[in-house]
Amino acid sequence: MQDEFKLPDGSCDCHVHIYGPYDRFPVGGEGRFTPTQPNPVESLFAMWDSIGIARGVIVHAQAAGPDNVATYDALRRYPDRLRGVAVLESDVSDRRLDEMTDAGFKGARVNLLRQDGKPVSKGGMDYDGLKAIAPRLAERGWHAQLWIETGDLDDMAPELEKLPLTFVIDHMGRTMAEKGVGYYGYQTFSERLKTGRYWCKLSGADRNTRNGTPYDDTEAFMQALVKANPDRLVWGTDWPHVGHTPESFPAEDDLLRLFFKCVPDEAVRRKILVDNPVKLYGF
Repeated sequence: MQDEFKLPDGSCDCHVHIYGPYDRFPVGGEGRFTPTQPNPVESLFAMWDSIGIARGVIVHAQAAGPDNVATYDALRRYPDRLRGVAVLESDVSDRRLDEMTDAGFKGARVNLLRQDGKPVSKGGMDYDGLKAIAPRLAERGWHAQLWIETGDLDDMAPELEKLPLTFVIDHMGRTMAEKGVGYYGYQTFSERLKTGRYWCKLSGADRNTRNGTPYDDTEAFMQALVKANPDRLVWGTDWPHVGHTPESFPAEDDLLRLFFKCVPDEAVRRKILVDNPVKLYGF
């Protein structure tokens, strides 16, 4: 795979999760997003080494245990290779925020995702929690990572943009492929991406597709974001792909194949894989 998809030195995987080991970091309950097997940081590194990833960003999962301890431990042990995004409560102490900042946390995860008007997953910080804590996050240089569908983002953007934060949007705006790239939410998000206030992760094709592998129905979405503003894009695998069935479970080579197809320019790929993560996460 490395011969087919040669990644530049310093490439970054900007969206992964870790779980366990369970004797130290017991897993919590989050429905279908709760893994049955541990996926500790050492397993993550083995996957990265197999595809040529140098470093990356652990997004703490609700099911990975309370108070971000599994991610905090990994960041403290591997400060040159890892950054983190936290799941917070709005009453978190300043002391804990400072400890997490020193460890390499750069953002707070906010769960605003609905599909067909219904929440996809319970738990995590909501908008009211983000509003309450936003000034303290801004003081520490953190961003808000939003798990949100682009139509809902369009509705919420006027209020969100009153907060003193930069926003990182998960999984290409989590817009299901059948809506089409002309969908109003996607068009307005593409315009917002040009303002510099937003970033977006080129990830989640395996979750937004209706066709499955090779995720060809998501190509136009990725291409539209690259066209809109490649300076505000990062890429991620979403390893270890929790919530998938055995039939839908993605392979990293398929995700890389899609990325290379949608971003054929080597200089732009380097920007997304190397340069932009440096700016956003402070490597």
